[in-house]
Amino acid sequence: MSKTILIVDDSFSLRQTVAIALKSTGYEVVEAVDGKDALTKLDGRKFNLIISDVNMPNMDGITFVKAAKQLPNYKFTPIIMLTTEADETKKAEGKAAGVRAWVIKPFQPPILLDAVAKLILP
Repeated sequence: MSKTILIVDDSFSLRQTVAIALKSTGYEVVEAVDGKDALTKLDGRKFNLIISDVNMPNMDGITFVKAAKQLPNYKFTPIIMLTTEADETKKAEGKAAGVRAWVIKPFQPPILLDAVAKLILP
């Protein structure tokens, strides 16, 4: 059974780039346009990993992570932030919310895939 990853980003082109990289290595992908949309996708189905942007309209990534971690089915789901934010304060805020890895845009797909592989258990 393949692993499923939720991609949360308001940029269509970025979601496409990440989805192509993930699908090329056999992952299933579900996309959401912002934190609010992502929460509607957390409907009980199994996600092995979530990749989220920080800066999005409607609900930012940190707020989304905090909300997702309150849901029993997703409390232990690993989350990677894929963002332009490199500020240490923002990273600390993300880590406190439950973020497991922080990847800076623009990113190299092999770096992202390496982070994904480390967080998704076989």
